[in-house]
Amino acid sequence: MNLVLQGLDATLETLRRIAALANPARVTELGECAIRCEAIEFSEVLKQTIEAAAGAARIDATFIAPGRTLADFKLVAMDMDSTLITIECIDEIADMQGLKPQVAAITEAAMRGELEFAESLTRRVALLAGLDAAALERVYDERLAISMGGEAMLAAVRAAGLRTLLVSGGFTFFTERLKARLGLDYTHANVLEIVDGKLTGRVLGGIVDAEEKKRTVERVCREIGIDTSQAIVMGDGANDLTMMSVAGLSVAFRAKPVVRAQADVALTYTGLDGLLNILA
Repeated sequence: MNLVLQGLDATLETLRRIAALANPARVTELGECAIRCEAIEFSEVLKQTIEAAAGAARIDATFIAPGRTLADFKLVAMDMDSTLITIECIDEIADMQGLKPQVAAITEAAMRGELEFAESLTRRVALLAGLDAAALERVYDERLAISMGGEAMLAAVRAAGLRTLLVSGGFTFFTERLKARLGLDYTHANVLEIVDGKLTGRVLGGIVDAEEKKRTVERVCREIGIDTSQAIVMGDGANDLTMMSVAGLSVAFRAKPVVRAQADVALTYTGLDGLLNILA
C-alpha cells in the first residue's frame, strides 16, 4: 500500500516523522504540505498507529493502493451542505426565522444517523412555513461559501475529463445556482414549495433521502455509460453513506465519525483538493 500524509500547516519534518512509523521503501514529496509513502507493509495495527499520530498533528493519513489516479474515474458525485459548501442551507434559512437552534439540532441528529432523514427534513421544512422566499437569496448571497479547495478540486477533475454531480438532501434553489456558478454537469435536490412569495413549509415531490441519493449516482453512471466503481462519491453525513457504498472511492469530508469510519478516504484537516494528492 501507499500512504499519503497531508495537512494545511504541516511541515515536511512532521510529515516525515509520521512517515517513518510506516517504514516506507520510498517517500515522494507532493508539495510543501504533503508526501506519499510507498511500498508499505499494511496492517490494521499500523493503520491505527499512523492515524493516532497523524490526528494528533492535525494531518490527514490515507492508505491507498499504488497506481490509483484520477484517470481511473469518470465521475465525482458530491453532497452539497457541509461538503461542497461550508453551511447547512436549511439551518441558515431557519436563522431568518429565529429558529436556527431548533432546526440545527434536528440537522445534527440526522447527520449522526440518529434520525431518519426524510422525517428530519419534513420536520425542519415545516418550521419554515410563512418565511418570505427572499430569505433564500439572502442565504445564497450572504452566507454560502464554497468549501476550502472545492474550486481547485473541481477544476482538476474537469481537466482530467471527469463529469460532476451535485446530489443533495438540500434544495434546488441552491444546487441550480451552484451548477451555473461552478460548471457542474448534473444536480439533484429537493424542491421547496413557494406560494405567493412565501415558503409553505412543504417539499414538492419525493424527498431526496439516502436511497434517492444512491439511485441518482447509479442513474447518472448509467447515463454516461460507466460502472459505479468509476465514481468518486464525497459526503459528510450519515445520509451520504448509502451512495458512498456504491462508489469506487468514497471520501468523507469534515465528516461525522460514523462516516469517517466507513469511508475509503477521510479529509478532516485539508481541503477538498486533498483528493488530488491522494490520486496524484
